[in-house]
Amino acid sequence: MRLARVLLVPVCTAALVAPVIAGPGDAATPPLKFGKWFVDLPGTDKATAANLNKEYIVVTNTTTKAISLKGYRVRDYKAKHTYTFGTFTLGAKKSVTLHTGSGKNNATNVYWNQRNFVWNNDGDTAQLLNTKSQTVASCKYVKLRNTSKTGGWKNC
Repeated sequence: MRLARVLLVPVCTAALVAPVIAGPGDAATPPLKFGKWFVDLPGTDKATAANLNKEYIVVTNTTTKAISLKGYRVRDYKAKHTYTFGTFTLGAKKSVTLHTGSGKNNATNVYWNQRNFVWNNDGDTAQLLNTKSQTVASCKYVKLRNTSKTGGWKNC
């Protein structure tokens, strides 16, 4: 009887510890993440309707189920510019592009309706907050080089 208890302790301990030990590729993929983020337009910033829509950030659903984004917010961490999703469902494995400017919302594009640029060319942090104000995705942009010809963007 005593021998059985002694053998069970190492087996049970190993079973509890094993799930904690994971390699870098084993991290769970978040259900929502940012994709491409176009922060700094090439050339001189001029807040025209067309240019404002070229400044954007992509939100991607990584799951196999649709996710309601109603009440979710994308915000500029520094200045607290905030976009709040209205009734919007992001399909499984789909993405939506949030443009700074104006336009007609559809399944793949939504518009912030701003008259000025939101993201800072020299660096910024974008956050995606759920309905409980918890950060579910975050991405930091740092200007690394001269972006006057190519523009500044990042794949988050």
